[in-house]
Amino acid sequence: MVKVLTGIFYAHTLSSSISNVPTVNFLTCAAKGCTSSPKAYPLHFQDAEVILQEMDFNPVFIANILPRVEWPALLITATELGNSANIPQQKPEDVDPERDEEMLKALHEVLLETQVMSGKLVCGNCGHIYEVRDGIPNMLLNEHEIPTSA
Repeated sequence: MVKVLTGIFYAHTLSSSISNVPTVNFLTCAAKGCTSSPKAYPLHFQDAEVILQEMDFNPVFIANILPRVEWPALLITATELGNSANIPQQKPEDVDPERDEEMLKALHEVLLETQVMSGKLVCGNCGHIYEVRDGIPNMLLNEHEIPTSA
């Protein structure tokens, strides 16, 4: 079952695309002046066409990827998504897949089921817009935006 939503939200894409939460959780703006700015991370989704794609729930998998997730960035993007109500404000420690099943289900939805098909990734530092089409963000920069090495 696929539910289609629209709005100014963050999400991730189908498994064949690269704009998923675990991947976007590591992306930063590469434009001049942004490579060292903390405001360039995380990138913010705007005007996104979002779908929810049901996937099999695997609590052990979710528990195992949590240590690799940049938690403050996840909270920002989940809030932009409007899907942060069941996500803890602090990164969970010592997660037990049986005991913490409800929290892991909420994270499963944000990390694996929520997909953005089109929209924009916007840098919080310089405002550069990376277009997202067919679930794939265009991270290419124009020549004048590429940082030069000293």
